[in-house]
Amino acid sequence: MSPLKPKTPHIRLFPSLAISVATALTAAGCAAPEQSDVPEAATDAAADPATAASAGAATDASALAQLLADGQAVFGVFSGPTTAEQGALMGQNRELDFVFYSLESGPFDIMSTRVYMSGIAEGSGTEAPHPLILRVPPIRNGVDAAGANVAEALDAGVAAIVFPHVESAEDAAVAVSVMGDQLWPGNATGTLLSILIVEDRSGVERVDEIVATPGVSVVFAGPGDLRRSYEGDMEAVESAIQAVLAACLANGVPCGITAGVDDIAERIAQGFRMFIASDPETVTAGREAAGR
Repeated sequence: MSPLKPKTPHIRLFPSLAISVATALTAAGCAAPEQSDVPEAATDAAADPATAASAGAATDASALAQLLADGQAVFGVFSGPTTAEQGALMGQNRELDFVFYSLESGPFDIMSTRVYMSGIAEGSGTEAPHPLILRVPPIRNGVDAAGANVAEALDAGVAAIVFPHVESAEDAAVAVSVMGDQLWPGNATGTLLSILIVEDRSGVERVDEIVATPGVSVVFAGPGDLRRSYEGDMEAVESAIQAVLAACLANGVPCGITAGVDDIAERIAQGFRMFIASDPETVTAGREAAGR
């Protein structure tokens, strides 16, 4: 699934953001500035942004899993620039259920992810930070590498792992197995999510077995890469999207897709339950359509 380019809103700097960024970059546990009106737990978190992101993500990840368990639609946006300032803007937007961040290609730079998460925590103020869902390189790049990437991401406090280009039940089984015992819905009280993207013709052809894999949390249809896979045949792309949705509905697995202002209400009516948008306006429209 190719990320859309989100709109870049006006950036407002936060007084202690520089401290958070420096702390995350050095991974040092520096003391936070004195703030008499900040609860002790919040002050402790500010001293270590990685810990703040992890603790906040765990709290909101539980809420995210609960929303899905309750049959609700959930909404997030693409990360935009991978900076702490941008993360802070995301933290300010309290309509979001999550933020989508990608390390599918290029260096697997978890430290930059931690910095971004520190920004989310900073922008969230006294509210729980939004959980971050992280797209990792495809499993076909190597099972051992996938396990190592996931372990590193979970250690950083990521709430969900997005596995792109899932093409078989074997891929799906790996995506479940590397997540540990806190994976929802296998663990009804778990807070972690394993999110699979079906975005190749080969995956669509085996989508029933992929979705039926025990322990899978969410399955996405990836319109961008499906368009490439079907060589621009948009009728075939939509048919593939509906095949993914039908498999999810048949197996009781939440289905996800990217959406915009013009089509998010229709996708909700069709039965999709997890949405990644390129702008906050789409999230607002989606929440209204979903009655949230």
